[in-house]
Amino acid sequence: MTPSSTPAHTSRRILLTGASSGIGYQAALQLRRAGHQLTLPCRDPATAEATLARLEQDEPAGPSPRAPVCDLADLASVERCAAELLGLGEPIDSLVLNAGLQYSGGTEPRRSAQGHELTIAVNHLAHQALAQRLLPLLDGSQAPRLVVTASEVHDPAAAGGRVGQPAGLGDLAGLRAGSGFEMVAGGLPFDADKAYKDSKLCNLLFARELERRLQVRGTPMPVVAWSPGLVIPPGSGGFFRYSRRHNEWGQRLFALVARDLLRITATVELAGGLLAELASADVHSSSGFSYRSNRVVGLGRLRFELSEPSAEALDDSLAEALWAISAELVGQSAELPSPAGGASQRVDRRP
Repeated sequence: MTPSSTPAHTSRRILLTGASSGIGYQAALQLRRAGHQLTLPCRDPATAEATLARLEQDEPAGPSPRAPVCDLADLASVERCAAELLGLGEPIDSLVLNAGLQYSGGTEPRRSAQGHELTIAVNHLAHQALAQRLLPLLDGSQAPRLVVTASEVHDPAAAGGRVGQPAGLGDLAGLRAGSGFEMVAGGLPFDADKAYKDSKLCNLLFARELERRLQVRGTPMPVVAWSPGLVIPPGSGGFFRYSRRHNEWGQRLFALVARDLLRITATVELAGGLLAELASADVHSSSGFSYRSNRVVGLGRLRFELSEPSAEALDDSLAEALWAISAELVGQSAELPSPAGGASQRVDRRP
């Protein structure tokens, strides 16, 4: 699949996190150009205002987007945003959980407002909280879809996953300990790069478990996880805006080799186009879970295709346990509410 500049057949109501920069901004730009109605949660009023102004400048045509405040590093802010959207009652056709951060090279954990390690808090916990709270708005769509931005680094066998400590959640001992954990698996010294890999593994496990629960609930929908490949935006920013200053030159050298010499990176525009299509294109209308990755297939050649997640990402028991522990940490029931909003429906275990 390659990004298309042609409008989708039907205008969709799309909520996209992480739209203020990088892949998310490029996706928002292309989706607005195609005539979709966008809700773009931003971490603070200044970011929201700047994002809307930039979109208006870069693409004056198209429906006016909404940018509610939603700081993914603060579950109270996530709850306020969700309550605001639920109060409006406008259905969501595509819920796109794309925002992410990585403070590469960090040796001390940073904390969310609730005291959770920041990478897991933003990349995983806040997105699960948002998805659970906004499920009634997806129920209101005639063709709902959920898209989660993961990464190939979740897989220790992938090229990106082999650099440094591999992703691995163990028995979730750290997460089970609650606020104050450093690594999800527990018992390990903090490693910011591994924390990022772990968060991407969490994204895949979350997506698979949500899709299973939706099937049991009787409201199946497409749940798509995807890897954009290695994307290095020009200049600073993106995932690396939280990096330590002493990593700057190392990151510049890495970018030079990967992008300009080996040509194994995807441009921000290309990756944004892929995300826009995942959120809007009719080809992704069948229910069930799928994982797609932008894989290197030769020098300067990438191919976006259906792929197999890592063995750990396919661990059903781990997915169920991660869902339940995460739901408790974000103050949600592990059970999904019924489509009518009544009593929760118990989820049967896998055979």
